[in-house]
Amino acid sequence: MKVSIRTEKRVKGLRLKTLKETLIKFLRMLDLEGVEVSVFLCSDETIRELNRIYRNKDKPTDVLSFELNENVGKFTLLGEIVISLDTAKRQAQELKHSLEEELKRLLAHGLVHLLGYDHEKGGEEAKLFFSLEGWLLSGEENKLYHPTR
Repeated sequence: MKVSIRTEKRVKGLRLKTLKETLIKFLRMLDLEGVEVSVFLCSDETIRELNRIYRNKDKPTDVLSFELNENVGKFTLLGEIVISLDTAKRQAQELKHSLEEELKRLLAHGLVHLLGYDHEKGGEEAKLFFSLEGWLLSGEENKLYHPTR
């Protein structure tokens, strides 16, 4: 599996290696060997532009996911997770936890979207989405529990 993380700007104290390890753990929990995921950490300005172009919403958001699901050689390109560092910092303060903890939450959220789930549909889809997200964040690598469609 391959995980790449790019940043638009550096953030003092932010350890990209830790974020990469977190995403790799999530992929292992899901038994997703042979996949590639890209992560882009950006500003509110950049994510607002992406949100406007791709979702017709002219405002910043915390995370966007761009699902690809394309086979290239030995890998399946799952897609890209884009996270606003500005919004993540604000949310971390509001929720009274670290920026790394908030980024972990947003990585899980973005990854579940890359897998094709959408909480905005409501009902059972939302239940399944948040169940899978919660399981990833729990870090329990119990293969007996693996929420799927």
